[in-house]
Formats: sequence, structure tokens, C-alpha cells
Amino acid sequence: MTRTYLKQARRRPQTDKSEVRQIVQDMLAQIEEGGDAAVLDYARQFDRYDGPVVLTAAQIDAACARVSDAVKADIRFAHANIRRFAEAQRATLQDITLEVVPGLIAGQRNLPVSAAGCYVPGGRYSHIASAVMTVTTAKVAGVGHITACSPPRGADGIDDALIFAAHLCGADTIVALGGVQGIAAMAFGLLGLPPVDILVGPGNQFVAEAKRLLFGRVGIDMVAGPTDSLIIADGTAEAAIVAADLVGQAEHGYNSPVWLVTDDKALARDVMARVPALIASLPEVNRLNAEAAWRDCAEVILCDSREDMAATSDVYAPEHLTVQAADLPWWLDRLRNYGSLFLGEETTVAFGDKASGTNHVLPTSGAAKYTGGLSVHKFMKIVTWQQATRIGSRPVAEATARISRLEGMEGHARTADVRLAKYFPDFDPATTQITKESL
Repeated sequence: MTRTYLKQARRRPQTDKSEVRQIVQDMLAQIEEGGDAAVLDYARQFDRYDGPVVLTAAQIDAACARVSDAVKADIRFAHANIRRFAEAQRATLQDITLEVVPGLIAGQRNLPVSAAGCYVPGGRYSHIASAVMTVTTAKVAGVGHITACSPPRGADGIDDALIFAAHLCGADTIVALGGVQGIAAMAFGLLGLPPVDILVGPGNQFVAEAKRLLFGRVGIDMVAGPTDSLIIADGTAEAAIVAADLVGQAEHGYNSPVWLVTDDKALARDVMARVPALIASLPEVNRLNAEAAWRDCAEVILCDSREDMAATSDVYAPEHLTVQAADLPWWLDRLRNYGSLFLGEETTVAFGDKASGTNHVLPTSGAAKYTGGLSVHKFMKIVTWQQATRIGSRPVAEATARISRLEGMEGHARTADVRLAKYFPDFDPATTQITKESL
């Protein structure tokens, strides 16, 4: 497989993860020891917020009343699409019952977790869509209590539209907290919140590290890094659309990689020529992010064939993968590693990010090689059960005793023996012994 880099990412200093880890470890320890007071201290220090942290019903109603009807209609549209897709996912999870051997029945149940914490970023951008994605999915899964947590914007608190979205989608509690303090409050059950069983949602490097450190004590959706996007385009693609899509994802942040993989050199050159002007036309904060991402993180890769393009994409395992090429069914069947796939120019990553129905909380940094994105499945536990008749238990008990003794686990073997002795008076314990001759 031949790859030619028409543009290659620069080497950039990496974030000192050990420093971030130590900061987050210290904060988590201080919050767990100091409780509510420590959370509120951090809120004043980092959120610059001294208002009510847990929103009352009256505050939620007031915020919702300030949101325009047009904005409400758009959020309701997105919520309906995401709910329908999540409901279809939930329908794929079925409880089962199986008679494994005569007289021994085993089963599977799909149970939602009791409490979930949904972190919704609200710093540089107010991530209204993240509230819809996380809260809606948890609600459809049947989670008992859903906390939505988002950083306040100074003294103004959480954005009104974000509050409306979280409330509409089913959040039981809305909390004005950012960063590590928000994650800790949900995980430890502070401020009157129930301790959560799982933490989900995107966030900065401190949020991601807090989730990573708490994993095991609580579940998490994934440890996310900077968002990334890859576009596969052949000679049938329109350069203007490809360039716009690359820039649209580059505005996420200075360290958000975007990649173009193509077998058409003329298309690649055309796209590269268009990107700078598109970036320059963005508002300043978006422009600065996109400039840095394109300069330092973007790559344009020329391949010999569509198979090489697909193989290259699978190596990168992008969070978002767009295909603007002929024979879309072939790509759908061939591609393996991605968080979410967008086929054809008629759709784009932004659709999935905001309103089309699929979830935008997705694996980054190559994690799509082994995991998918947020879904109702993340909020569910698959648990098993079994029940047996006495007759049905006999062959299982005999096999269990023999295997246990082969492993050297005599206590396990005897739990089978006592049942055999009780249920079957003719039982001879010697029959469960494994001898050298039987091996």
C-alpha cells in the first residue's frame, strides 16, 4: 500500500499528562474529603460562579421561558430524531431464556443502571446538542435518575437553551458546575445528588482525566481526546464541499485533527487551495482554532486505489468518517474502524453532531478500533440467571465437581457434592474424582 502525504501533521509538544493527572488526583481527593464545601470552593475558583448550583424547578422554568419558540422547535426536532434512534437501539436488546440441558434453564436480562451523570461542555461553545445526546439516550435506556451537569458562564449561569434541552430530554437534576468539580459531585453523590453508576459526555482534558481516574468506581462511556474527522473522496467529489467539511471540523479546537484521503491528486490540490480562505472567513474564535488545527494537525494523503484509501482510513480509525465517493454500498461494506460513518455529500458530520439522530459522543484517538460511541447499550447491564431441577442439576454438578478438583479447587467441588448427595441417595462421590487414568 502506497501513501503519499501532500500535507503532513507537524510535530507538536504534547500535553504533560502527568501534570494533568496530578492536578486531577489532588482535586478528587480534596473534594471527596471536603464534600459539598470543597465543590463550592472549586466552583468559585474555576467557574467564577457563586450562584445556586443545583437548579430549582422555578429556575428551570424561568430559563425555559426565556428561550425563543424557534430555538425550542429546533431542539425538539433534534430530540425527536435522537430519541427515535435510541428507541430502535433499545429494541435490539432482548431478554432471553434457554434450556441449556434438560432441566437447567439459563437466561439474560438487560437492566438499566440506577443513576447516570451527563456532563455537557459549556465553555468555549455551549454544547446544547451534547445535552440532547446524553440525556435522551439515558432516558430511553430507562435510567432511574439522570443528572445533567454543565459549567456556568460566569455569573449568568448555564445557557438558557442548554437548560431547556436538558429539561426537555428528561434530566431529573440540572447542576451548574464545570470540570473536575462537576464530575466529582456526580460520582461522589454530593450536593444532595445520588451517586451515579456511570459518567458520560465529552469534556476537556481535565474532565477526561477525572473520568479515567474514577473508572472502576463508576462506569464511563470512554476516555476521549481531541475530536477528529477523516474524509475519503474520489474524483467524483466536489472540492468546495470537501473543503467546507474539513474546516467545519477543524474549528472544534487547535488540536483537532482533520484528514483527507483521496486517490485524485487534482482534487487534493483544489481542496488544499480552498481551505485557507474558508478559515479566514470564520469568526475570530473559530478561525483561530481552525487555523491551528489545519496548520499543525491536518493531513492530506494520496492513495493508489479505493482499497488503499479504505485501509488507510481503518488505520486512522477516525471518530467521524465521511465518504464522498462512488459506489457507497461498497464503502459501507468494506470500512471497519470509525465512530460514525457519513455516506455521500448529502449528509455531513455536523448533521450527526446536532440533529440527525445518531449520537455524537464518539471514540477518538484511534479508539474506534475497539469501541463504538454512546448508545443505550452503555447505560444497560447485561446480567444472567439460571435455575435447575434436581434431575437437571446432576450432570452439571458431576462435571463441576470433576473440573473443580482438576483445578485444585476442592471447596468448589464439595458444593456440587453436597447437592448430589442430597438429591441422589445412590450418589458415589468417587464418581466425581478425576484420576490419572481418566486424564
